[in-house]
Amino acid sequence: MPPVAPPLTHRPHPWHGLSFGDGFPEVVTAYIEIVPSDGVKYEIDKHTGYLKVDRPQRFSSACPTLYGFVPRTYSASRVANLVIPGSPRVTQGDEDPLDICVLADRPIPRGDILLKARPIGGLRMVERGEADDKVIAVLVGDPAYGHVLDVSELPRAVIDRLRHYFLTYKTFPGETESHITVDPVYGAVVAHAVLRASAEDYTAAFGDLNP
Repeated sequence: MPPVAPPLTHRPHPWHGLSFGDGFPEVVTAYIEIVPSDGVKYEIDKHTGYLKVDRPQRFSSACPTLYGFVPRTYSASRVANLVIPGSPRVTQGDEDPLDICVLADRPIPRGDILLKARPIGGLRMVERGEADDKVIAVLVGDPAYGHVLDVSELPRAVIDRLRHYFLTYKTFPGETESHITVDPVYGAVVAHAVLRASAEDYTAAFGDLNP
């Protein structure tokens, strides 16, 4: 029997203190901040590592998937400079950890959890000239989605719901101009490239920290 690792005596920071996973980028660790039933938008407090209330959801639109980020990733110049056909040209990222949307068959009622996810694609979201990619992934072992290897295998309605959410979640009624684009949708190969670039951006910004 392999030796059992000693228990942690302090809670690690979800962004800086956890690993992105041994199978990266084909399988990643995801820290989940919000779930589809949340009427409040939660996000990680970058200083303390605790989950905090960002704001109540303004309208009835709710994120259709589990939503969070991949530890030890960062969206900066390497992510922004990836050439993704059909994407607006950008030169900088939003300087946040890389976001991830995880599809799962059964409801998961709360955030502040870790799970293993398989990236299958993503959305090149650009807001006010900054890259804010949304990696799309499936929960490893999920009975409904666990077999999916690429976003092209999903029903179009699943992608349309995600695109609609990110296009509208910051829009007030009556606004006619949007500062957000959510195109193109890309597959697993590009998602892996985005993840690798985000890990390089993280090391450039924060150094090679021990998770």
